Amino acid sequence: MNLKQDYLFLIHFARAYALAAYKSRSLADLRQAHEGLKAIVDLELGLHVDYCREWGISETELEALPEARATLAYTRYVLDTGHRGDLLDLHVALAPCVIGYGEVADWINQRPTTVRGEANPFDAWIGMYESEEFRAAMTAEREWIDARLAGATPERFDELVTVFRDATRLEIDFWAMGLEERE
Repeated sequence: MNLKQDYLFLIHFARAYALAAYKSRSLADLRQAHEGLKAIVDLELGLHVDYCREWGISETELEALPEARATLAYTRYVLDTGHRGDLLDLHVALAPCVIGYGEVADWINQRPTTVRGEANPFDAWIGMYESEEFRAAMTAEREWIDARLAGATPERFDELVTVFRDATRLEIDFWAMGLEERE
């Protein structure tokens, strides 16, 4: 279930980066949004479609799939946060995914029990999230957020912590959906 839903998830996260581009007030912010959009469209979606094809799931089937409640909740939270808040709110809502997946790849690689290569059907997934292109996008996103957090008031920082916490909870719910085989 999550394999299919992740396709829809990535489509909506690409939309969120397009919203970030729209909300950008500087060329640097526009470039940052472009890099995030590019990472999803050029790296993640391609890998995802290839994975699905290997498991007998066509792109046509993915495009026709109804969204599960957890997918709707998470992606619409991110988009709503971007619409009602500013550019920093949006990037913080995206952070559990774009930064978190790189952290997860690092964690997986540090485990002595992690199997790499052909014996691991998810090796390409790990490889994509540890790739130079994804790492560059992840590092740029972290640096972009950190630079803006440096000037945040304590009240603003607390607001952003709430956004990050809520987005992280929804990320957990999204993956729990697959573990629990629910829609």
